[in-house]
Amino acid sequence: MSSFLEKQQNLFQKALSSASSKLSNKKTTGVGGGGAVTGSPSLAPPSPSPSIGSTTSRNDATPSGGAPKRKRQDVVYSQPEATGSGGEMGTQMVYALSYLRDRSQETKTLHDVLGHLSLLNRDDGYKERFVENLRRHPRVDFTPDESVTEQKWHVGTYRYRPVIPGVRDKATLLRFLQERTDSSGVQVKDLKDGWVDCEPALTELQGARKILVIRTKKEENPKHVFLDDPDLSSQVDAEFRTMWMRVAVPKVDELPRKLMAVGQKPASDEVNTGPKIPMKQKQQKKRAGRKMGRVTNTHMQDILKDFSGVKR
Repeated sequence: MSSFLEKQQNLFQKALSSASSKLSNKKTTGVGGGGAVTGSPSLAPPSPSPSIGSTTSRNDATPSGGAPKRKRQDVVYSQPEATGSGGEMGTQMVYALSYLRDRSQETKTLHDVLGHLSLLNRDDGYKERFVENLRRHPRVDFTPDESVTEQKWHVGTYRYRPVIPGVRDKATLLRFLQERTDSSGVQVKDLKDGWVDCEPALTELQGARKILVIRTKKEENPKHVFLDDPDLSSQVDAEFRTMWMRVAVPKVDELPRKLMAVGQKPASDEVNTGPKIPMKQKQQKKRAGRKMGRVTNTHMQDILKDFSGVKR
């Protein structure tokens, strides 16, 4: 009995030793039967990532039992091809007009305008189109050069034409107001279109009583300008002002009664100082009842009765 157990134990130890030797050989043997590798066993290479085409085809595939999905369209956000400011002719005209308006007291040559707009390096065809648009603008005055015989596109001077032309100082403003056929005023914003710093001159002319200036209530900014005559201004005595301010003015409700007390008739006929008489209300007439015609069916008098006088 003991010999059988010993045989079984020996067979088990042999099988265990052979299995352990095989495991150690797998760990120490390299790829392709090369030399021993001390590191960890080589891992399997990662699976390749799916391409865009395969992902798209898989996403666009029709799901089982459902409707086909819409294809996703990628929106590309990009800027326009010409992103530089002032590339168009219209934009350059706006800049040129602003340049001339800020220097309305001066005349500028074409070289000055093109230099300010950085257009000196442009071709002559573009410059000729620019000059043509500039000369036709209603807010630009072009003066040809009299020293040359041939008026080419690059000669002459330019100046801003304001809303009120010719008014650029105190003398021209007074002359313009005196030449007007009516007594209407001038808006200050129209003056500033050609005369930007006109407010100090307006204050000086107002102090000399040559113009009348209407100002805003809060900021006291000039709004309208009218012609004034210093000969028409008169000084009121200070004593008379004091006496005038001492007079107590009655209230609006008491003024008609005080005028009638001294024998004066109020200017308004709507003033009524007597007692108010209440207005009579109109009485509504009672509606007459409906009259019945001739009764022919006398045998039904008990059934047919007149209910017109019965109120609801």
